[in-house]
Amino acid sequence: MIQVSSVNIRPGVNVLSVLPHLNYKSWFALAEFVDNSIQSSIENKKKLKSVDGKNFKLRVDIDFNVPANTISIKDNAAGISSSDYQRAFRPAEIPPDATGLSEFGMGMKSAACWFAPNWSVRSSALGENVERTVIFNIDEIVHDSIEELNVLSMKVAEDKHYTEVRLENIRRFPRGKTIHKIKEHLSSIYRVYIRDGSLALFVDGEELKYEDPAILSAPSYRDPDGETVLWKKEIDFDLGDGKSATGFVAIRETASTRLAGLALFRRKRLIMGSADEAYRPEDIFGRSNTYPYQRIFGEIHLKGFFVSHTKDGIKWEESEDEFLRKLRKVLSEENFPLLQQAREHRTKASVKGIRKDATAALNATAANLRNATLSASDEVNDLFTHNSDSSQATPDQDETLPDLASADKEHAEFQLRFRGEPWIVGIELSYADDDTDWLTIQDHPSILDPEPRRVTVRVAMLHPFMAQFPTMDADSFTAILNIAAAMGLAEVVAAELADKKPTVIRRYTNEILKNQMSKRTMND
Repeated sequence: MIQVSSVNIRPGVNVLSVLPHLNYKSWFALAEFVDNSIQSSIENKKKLKSVDGKNFKLRVDIDFNVPANTISIKDNAAGISSSDYQRAFRPAEIPPDATGLSEFGMGMKSAACWFAPNWSVRSSALGENVERTVIFNIDEIVHDSIEELNVLSMKVAEDKHYTEVRLENIRRFPRGKTIHKIKEHLSSIYRVYIRDGSLALFVDGEELKYEDPAILSAPSYRDPDGETVLWKKEIDFDLGDGKSATGFVAIRETASTRLAGLALFRRKRLIMGSADEAYRPEDIFGRSNTYPYQRIFGEIHLKGFFVSHTKDGIKWEESEDEFLRKLRKVLSEENFPLLQQAREHRTKASVKGIRKDATAALNATAANLRNATLSASDEVNDLFTHNSDSSQATPDQDETLPDLASADKEHAEFQLRFRGEPWIVGIELSYADDDTDWLTIQDHPSILDPEPRRVTVRVAMLHPFMAQFPTMDADSFTAILNIAAAMGLAEVVAAELADKKPTVIRRYTNEILKNQMSKRTMND
């Protein structure tokens, strides 16, 4: 029997064949190379400034060469020193200092293998007069179980310092819109470094910039005529066990379904929430058709958390619920109710954004009901017959609708037959600031306006109820306007029944909606 006193658990070269199957996105794969460049410049900051001057600035260039099917990533950081070469190219070799952006010892290797089967690294280290190149052919390395690669060396000036990774025969070559998304995401991921001027990041020769969203300055929804408030809230709370969250949450001046949301950082580098992939937990943002979903944004820096090995996710363990609970509490404080402000704040621009769809819905509702014949249930008609004397009631003067300027309304009118009588129904969409009721109805009773009967239903488009649904399309508005029209007709007829049967409003509403839907189905 052979005595076994130890076992070699160093990863074999076969691990390289697994890396192409990682769940990367192009921008997070490219970010692995940028991370290495940033970490190199941080660790050698003093040396780099001593060589290049106090104004030294890290520059990283990412270039896509479509005809050659190659991608290159080059920096002017400190390069890979001779003492670090063995560790730098060995899979899963954790660096001596894992508190920075290079912590798993896999970033460059995993990203390069994910992109391409052939890649090389050319580097000249600060203070060394040698340029070294290592060439990887993954298929050959795995097939022949090669564990050592030759290093090609050449003399260069001692003040040269750079690293270039060249990826060849790209498996997933980014094209068209993907290149644009890469630029957008990388500028978002490295916004802190770009913002503080420590990084110049170029893609195909274009320097990436990050444009901070404008923050809403507006009076509180509680006091529309009050002082202007900058709607930004600083965040700083402890999550226990060495974990904490700092940063800010604010309201965007201009709503954006695509770009609102939280960006979560660790060690100044974004982990979750880049560009259009923002972190929007429902506990804070609500559903996708709400104003908070479109308006709230922020940057939160997490401390004490681990991340996924591809650095695109936070390992929350049991902390996410506590994080969201504390965040919501802070954003709902009575003295600065940011969440409520996001729900209630309205702008003329947001109204204009929905007006086109609302008008289309108004016309569709009118077309659907025009020349329709609607009938209520026999039970309700009997009630009406037995209370016919009440039809002589005098009009309620409080129901007179104030005139609106043409700029503040959209109007449609149509004729139909309801309960055997001709009716003219008008539906108005009001965009006036002073409309406080969602639904207002003006009836012209038969005693004053014998035939045809006329009723006008006005819907306040700036009402908080409507504001809950900022992303509604024309079909959604049509459904709401159908309900409003049904309620208007039901209320007018129910009023003529006095108070003998209060449930008649609901019964009429249900019956009218049923007739509307039946007619629409036949038309479709």
